[in-house]
Amino acid sequence: QLQLVESGGGLVQPGGSLRLSCKAFGATVDDYTIGWFRQAPGKERELVACTRSDGGSSDFAGSLEGRATISRDNVKNTVYLQMNSLKPEDTAIYYCAASLIKLPHPYEYDYWGQGTQVTVSS
Repeated sequence: QLQLVESGGGLVQPGGSLRLSCKAFGATVDDYTIGWFRQAPGKERELVACTRSDGGSSDFAGSLEGRATISRDNVKNTVYLQMNSLKPEDTAIYYCAASLIKLPHPYEYDYWGQGTQVTVSS
């Protein structure tokens, strides 16, 4: 079975940057569409970006206002989320998820990691 492990979260000051990693085990990420989601306390989970097995990707500027970039390293079997100019409102648990659907809706991701906490605070 596919397992996803996130890392790279932590405490960062406003204006700082983080690169989150999502490493896959048990399968190859190039077989899946991989999405990054985040969920803040009391708020709904939202899709940040996704990268497809065909190399295509989508960024959703509504959440991080163009400050996040998703990328894929098939050799390392890892997907990354680079976040820059972080703001306190970016504080959330960030999850990666996988879908065998090429163009999945947010509810069509079947495999999820445990999440990594990102806290943006002075």
